[in-house]
Amino acid sequence: MASGLGIGQWSEILANLTDLDLRHNSIEDDGAEVLSEALKDNSTLTKLDLGDNNIGPRGAQALSEALKISSTLTTWDLWRNSIESHGAQALSEALKINLSLTTLDVGNNSIGSNGAQALSEALKINSTLSNLDLISNQIGSDGVQALAEALKINSALTALDLRSNEIGSGGAQALSKALTINSALANLNLGDNNIRSDGAQALSEALKVNSTLKKLDLWSNSIETHGAQALFEALEINSTLVYLDVGDNAIEPDGAQALFAALETNSTLATLNLGYNNIGSDGAQALSEGLKTNSTLVELNLWSNSIGSGGAQALSQALIVNSTLTTLILNTNNIGSDGALALSEALKTNSALTTLNVGNNNIGSDGAQALFEALKTNSTLDDLDFRGNPIDPDGAQALSAALKINTTLNMLQLENNKIGSDGAQALSAALKINSTLISLGLSGNEIGDGGVLALSNALETNSTLIYLDLENNLIGDDGARALSQALKMNSSLVILSLESNEIEDDGARALSEALKMNSTLTDFEFRGNPSTIWNRLSIKMASGLVIGQEFGILANLTNLGLRNNSIEDDGAEVLSEVLKDNSSLTTLALGGNNIGPSGAQALSEALKINSTLTTLDLQGNAIECGGAQAVSEALKVNSTLTALDLQCNSIESGGAQALSKALKINSTLTTLQLESNNIGPSGAQALSEALKTNSALANLNLGFNNIGSDGAQALSEGLETNSTLNTLGLLGNSIESGGAQALSKALKINSTLTTLRLDTNQIGSDGAQALSEALKVNSTLTTLNLWRNSIESHGAQALSEALMINSTLTVLDVGKNNIDSDGAQALFEALKINSTLVDLDLGENAIEPDGAQALSAALETNSTLVNLNLGYNNIGSDGAQALSEGLKTNSTLIDLDLWGNSIGSGGAQALSQALIANATLTTLILNTNNIGSDGALALSEALKTNSALTALDVGNNNIGSDGAQALLEALKTNSALVDLDLRDNAIDSDRAQFLFAALKINTTLTTLQLEDNKIGSDGAQALSAALKINSTLTTLGLSGNEIGDGGALALSEALCINSTLTDLNLEYNFIGDDGARALSQALKMNSSLAVLTLESNEIGDDGARALSEALESNSTLTDLRFTGNPSTLSFKMALGSISGQEFEIPANLTTLVMRNNSIEDSGAELLSEALKDNTTLTTLDLESNKIGSGGAQALSEALKINSTLTTLDLAGNSIDSSRAQALPKALKINSALTTLNLTFNTIGESGAQALSEALKVNSTLTTLDLGNNKIGSRGAQALSEALKINSTLNNLSLWSNKIGYSGLQALSEALKINSAIITLHLGSNRIGLDGSRALSGALKTNCALANLNLGYNNIRSDGAQALSKALKTNSTLVNLDLWRNSIGSSGAQALSEALAVNSTLTTLILNTNNIGSDGALALSEALKTNSALTTLNVGNNNIVSDGAQALFEALKTNSTLIDLDFGDNSIDPEGALVLSAALKINTTLTNLQLECSNIGSDGAQALSAALKINSTLTTLGLGDNKIGDGGALALSEVLCINSTLTDLNLEYNLIGDDGSRALSQALKMNLTLTTLNLDSNRIGNNGTELLSEALKTNSTLITLNLRSNETGNN
Repeated sequence: MASGLGIGQWSEILANLTDLDLRHNSIEDDGAEVLSEALKDNSTLTKLDLGDNNIGPRGAQALSEALKISSTLTTWDLWRNSIESHGAQALSEALKINLSLTTLDVGNNSIGSNGAQALSEALKINSTLSNLDLISNQIGSDGVQALAEALKINSALTALDLRSNEIGSGGAQALSKALTINSALANLNLGDNNIRSDGAQALSEALKVNSTLKKLDLWSNSIETHGAQALFEALEINSTLVYLDVGDNAIEPDGAQALFAALETNSTLATLNLGYNNIGSDGAQALSEGLKTNSTLVELNLWSNSIGSGGAQALSQALIVNSTLTTLILNTNNIGSDGALALSEALKTNSALTTLNVGNNNIGSDGAQALFEALKTNSTLDDLDFRGNPIDPDGAQALSAALKINTTLNMLQLENNKIGSDGAQALSAALKINSTLISLGLSGNEIGDGGVLALSNALETNSTLIYLDLENNLIGDDGARALSQALKMNSSLVILSLESNEIEDDGARALSEALKMNSTLTDFEFRGNPSTIWNRLSIKMASGLVIGQEFGILANLTNLGLRNNSIEDDGAEVLSEVLKDNSSLTTLALGGNNIGPSGAQALSEALKINSTLTTLDLQGNAIECGGAQAVSEALKVNSTLTALDLQCNSIESGGAQALSKALKINSTLTTLQLESNNIGPSGAQALSEALKTNSALANLNLGFNNIGSDGAQALSEGLETNSTLNTLGLLGNSIESGGAQALSKALKINSTLTTLRLDTNQIGSDGAQALSEALKVNSTLTTLNLWRNSIESHGAQALSEALMINSTLTVLDVGKNNIDSDGAQALFEALKINSTLVDLDLGENAIEPDGAQALSAALETNSTLVNLNLGYNNIGSDGAQALSEGLKTNSTLIDLDLWGNSIGSGGAQALSQALIANATLTTLILNTNNIGSDGALALSEALKTNSALTALDVGNNNIGSDGAQALLEALKTNSALVDLDLRDNAIDSDRAQFLFAALKINTTLTTLQLEDNKIGSDGAQALSAALKINSTLTTLGLSGNEIGDGGALALSEALCINSTLTDLNLEYNFIGDDGARALSQALKMNSSLAVLTLESNEIGDDGARALSEALESNSTLTDLRFTGNPSTLSFKMALGSISGQEFEIPANLTTLVMRNNSIEDSGAELLSEALKDNTTLTTLDLESNKIGSGGAQALSEALKINSTLTTLDLAGNSIDSSRAQALPKALKINSALTTLNLTFNTIGESGAQALSEALKVNSTLTTLDLGNNKIGSRGAQALSEALKINSTLNNLSLWSNKIGYSGLQALSEALKINSAIITLHLGSNRIGLDGSRALSGALKTNCALANLNLGYNNIRSDGAQALSKALKTNSTLVNLDLWRNSIGSSGAQALSEALAVNSTLTTLILNTNNIGSDGALALSEALKTNSALTTLNVGNNNIVSDGAQALFEALKTNSTLIDLDFGDNSIDPEGALVLSAALKINTTLTNLQLECSNIGSDGAQALSAALKINSTLTTLGLGDNKIGDGGALALSEVLCINSTLTDLNLEYNLIGDDGSRALSQALKMNLTLTTLNLDSNRIGNNGTELLSEALKTNSTLITLNLRSNETGNN
């Protein structure tokens, strides 16, 4: 609107439109007036969206005039426009006349009670409006009473949303009376209105009579027990209500008991939400009785109600009888194993339940086992949430037994399982006998030299293993020598990875000698070892190296790694000259070096001559089509290159076509990586032609190339004749079902392909069915990845039929596919017959307890499955119990991941029983399952007898000190466990002296993680005593345990004696100089510690000096982490590495704004083509158009080429998750874009994950807005990983994304590392207490964040207290917004303590937090000493006179506060007197807002006395304070004298003609006031005439608001 379109232009634009969306356009009043005139002539528009446009009362009045005339407009959205009461009054007048409007949204408009009253008058007359949204309008009890009166008459309105309006019990009572008469309203939302018990009782009376209301939402209203009882009694009579939400209402057990009778008699209620109501076991038992006879309830939500095992048992009895309930939500209820056992029995007979959520329930092994057992017979459950109920790892021994018998296992991946030396020895025994395993991944298992010695013995006899991954395993020279002996005899191993171990020159020499004799090993990975023999050279090409001298060092190198070194074209040309003469180099890695077409051309010339290079990595450069063409010419001549990586190079279809021509001639290239090159269908078509004749290529990766269904069909034709390709990667290509069907046809014929990646391709169930048909015939495919393909249950059923016949597939990934319990049951039925599948990933599929039960039966008979991922499947306690039954007899499974399944204590108990019998499981992941202390106790009993489990993860399970003590007690007898993760389990110091006694006896545990457990100084002392004796523990994590100097001193004593601990993490422990000095003394004596983390403690310069001196004599410590301490000394123990320089950002700025133009995908595609050639445009604004995924993809392609655009705004379009990866792929290549706005799209979790990968590479983007995109916790977690790496992003907005605690926790971890983010918006994400705690930990160390928005996150008082601790040490945060977080008085008190110390925070927003007078008192004390805060908002906080007086008293001494918002509190006249006294002294405050503060006439007089003296205040808001004529008279006297006040708001103050007379006299004398607001007073004709006379002489007043007075026509 700012472009100045006239009425005629707008009329022309609107001429044929039916739907106009102008949301978020800063239209304001002027624009609204222009638009209004155009609307008066329009006869086509039916829908108008003007949300969030800063339209005020004047604009609303203009638009209302148009509405009076319009006969076509049916839907009008005015959300968040500040139209206020007089705007609502204007709308009201229009509604009295208009006969077309059916839907009106005026939410978030501050219309107040007066506005609601005006609308009520309209509703009495209007007969067409059916939907009215008034959310968050501060209408209060008076306003809603007026609306209630209108509802008694109105017969058209069917839906009314009054959420967050503080209507209170009085408002609810008024509505109740209306509902007894109204016969139209069907949907009423009163959530978050504080109606309390009285209000609920009143509504219940209405429900007994009302016969139309179907949906009632009373979420978060503090109705408590009595209110709930009344409502539930009404349900016994009511026969129309189908949906009732009473979540978060503290109804307690007694309230739930009232439901018993209601459920027995009610015949309509289908959905009931009782979440977060603390109904307890008794309440659940009462509910269960009602459920036994109820025949209508379909959905029941009991989330977080502390029902425990007793409640679950009672509900289970009901489920045996009930035949209608399909959905039951029980997560976060601590039902434990006993509860899960009971649920499992119910599931065996229940035939209705389809969805069961038992996440975060402290279910142990027994409970999990029972749940899975129940799935054998249950035939209906299709959704089971089992999160938060971890399953432990400990099974190398059992796996060994299985491998000795197994005759089908081909590939076994055990990465990062810490099976240790003992586990490796067990596996080795099996490998001597096993004759089928071809691939074994053991990366990150800490097997050490002992483990590799055992594996080496097995390799001497084993003749089938071809792939062995031993990366990151603490293998040293002894292990390398053992492997070298094995390699001399082994005749099968082809690939061996030893990356990131501890092999030095001796071990490397031994391996080198072995390789001379070995005739089969072709791929040997060794990077990341201390040895310098095979050093991967890292240099800066940009430094101008002389070819003859500097590159002489390449003479004997075979492997040269130069990734991410900013080599660019000049460096590539230098290197090209060297390659022409070099005769030793076989591998060259040049990824991420900004090499363009000319650099690629130079390298290609070298390839034509070079005769030794076999592997060339050019990933992530910018060689484009021209570079690909040059490489193609080289491939036609070169006869040695076997592997070429051209991923992310923008070669497009032209480059693919050139490469295809080369492939028809080349006979040596076996691997070609072309991912993310946008080759499109035509590029795929060209490559397909090459595949028909090429006889060498074995591995082809075409992921993320936009080949679509047509490209997949073309490739399928090539596969039908090709006889060499083994691996084909097509992930992220949107091939859809058509492409899958084409590939299926090819697979029926092809006889060489072994691995096919089709993840993220939207093939759907139809595509899965087609592939299933191929699997029935195909006899070569061993690995199939179908992750995230929208495959539903019938697709899974088709795959299951294939698995019953197929005899080659060993790895199947169908994670994140919505296969639900029916699909899972089908797959598990197939496992009973299938004898080849080794690895199955079913994560995030909502398989529910029923699916887990089916799996249990499968595990009893299956003899091949080794790795199973069931994470995030909601299997709950029942599912865990069922699964446990299967584990009791299964003898092959070694790795089971049950992360986030809500198994609770019952599930953990069931699994524990299984562990007693099971002898093969080595790894069990149970983190985030709420198993509690009962679950931990059960697991501890299992550990006393189990001899297979080596790794157990029970992190984040609320096991407490009792549970931890039990687990550690089990370690006294357990002899297998090497890795135990107990982090974040509320383990305190209560019984610290007993807690670690087991470590004095245990001889196997090597890793113990106790992070975030608050063991304190006492716990550290107990642990220290154990460490003096223990001789096996090598890694100990104690981060975030508040051990302090006392704990550090105790641990230091242990370090003087202990000789095995190598890694100790003590970050976030309040360790000061005394603790640092003690540790320093220990380091002088200790000879084993290699890594010591002291980050984010309180160590000053003295402590740092002591540590520095200790390092001079210590000979073992290689890594000391010290960041985040107060010390100013600078030293670093960790070895540095050279990183690539950042790309430069081009300039030349021009701007194109195309907001609100209804641009669809076709328009975006045209625009994209233009951008590819454009070299000047820097800013492109496409906000609020209709661009979908296709348009986004087109723009993404342009971004890969364009080098000038710096700002792109795509907010408010229709970009969803289906192609959300297009833009991120472009960001990996683009080096110009700095700002990207994607708010109000739906990129979802997958889009966020894709963006995360882009941010890891991108080095130019500084601002990213992802608000309201449904990214969820997983999306936030993905972005967090990127933030740990990214160093350029400064501003990140994630508001309203439901990231929750887990997402916030991940972001917090990133902030501990990230030093670039300055502004972070996390508003409306429900992070809660735990999220605020996690964030607080980050703020203690983060040194960059300046602006943080946490509004509407329900952090409550404990969360505010956590943030307060952080603010005491944080020195960068400037602005903090905590709006509407229910922090209460205690939260405000905690923040006040921080303000007394903090010296950087300037803005603090605390409105709507119910801090009360106690909170205000605390803040007042802080203001007396704080010298940084300039803006404070404490509006709407229930502060009464005492609190107000205290705050105002502080203004006498405070010298920094400039802006104070105290509106919507209760000052009263006494408070006004105190404020007056303060204003007489204060010399800094310029803006004071006191709206709705009940100061009255006396208060206004008191303030007036101050204003006669005060010389700094410029803005004063006194709206809605009932000051009357007396108050106006007093203020008028001030205006005659005061010379600084420029803005005075006196609206809604009962000022009549007498007051107007006084103000008129003042205006004749005043020389500074520019704005006077007298809206909604009682000024009549006389008062208006007097003001008119004053304006004749006044020369400064610019704005005078007299709306809604009693002036009349004169």
